[in-house]
Amino acid sequence: MDFSGNFIALKSIWIKECIRFLRIWVQTLVPPAITMSLYFVIFGNLIGSRIGDMSGFSYMEFIVPGLIMMSVITNSYSNVASAFYSTKFQKSIEELLVSPVPNYIIVLGYMGGGMTRGLFVGLIVTCVSMFFVDIQIHNLVVIVLTVFLTSAVFSLAGLINAIFANSFDDISIIPTFILTPLTYLGGVFYSITLLPEFWQNVSQINPIIYMVNAFRFGFLGYTDVNLTVAFTVLITFITVLFLTALTLIKKGIGLRH
Repeated sequence: MDFSGNFIALKSIWIKECIRFLRIWVQTLVPPAITMSLYFVIFGNLIGSRIGDMSGFSYMEFIVPGLIMMSVITNSYSNVASAFYSTKFQKSIEELLVSPVPNYIIVLGYMGGGMTRGLFVGLIVTCVSMFFVDIQIHNLVVIVLTVFLTSAVFSLAGLINAIFANSFDDISIIPTFILTPLTYLGGVFYSITLLPEFWQNVSQINPIIYMVNAFRFGFLGYTDVNLTVAFTVLITFITVLFLTALTLIKKGIGLRH
């Protein structure tokens, strides 16, 4: 296929994925807004008023970037994981694999769909947060780069999860036992400087620490990690996960029986 054909294929997959989650917006876009509103009320107003300041900011201001990022991560991941596994379950993935569409277009198409939902939800949660706190923006470029790169990372991770999944239960194992703990331990609700030195070092193994802190820097100008390291981690994960997904699809692992 030439460039024009590849672009049409990419656009078709991306639009199909967008229509899929927009058609059931009550299930895909509304629940994150309600969940984050509860976080703002419980952690921000009720608990935050007792905690006081966090690294020079009110507790509500401090957790807002983390809560936005948490919603982006979970929705980017779950969108691709469920969408791609559904194509496997319905056997429609076979039609896509035998078509002249290059494998990298398939990966980019599903990744684009996951990123779109993640960014949609992130925008909705940002709007919700404005009812609870005055949002300040320190560096818009860092905010945009971080949220795009993070949504790309977890869209690709969701795709890999779906490739290996053999049942709908399999696509919930990693979010439940790996993604959720890493997110809650990723500095969303606290600064890692509050931890003992040993646990600060352990926390730096968690990649979500870098994503949350880079995003927080964009809003507040405060971060617990080096920004260069944070973006290096993000780009490295995208590269590794993209090549892994491409290789798995090329070899038909988990797709051909």
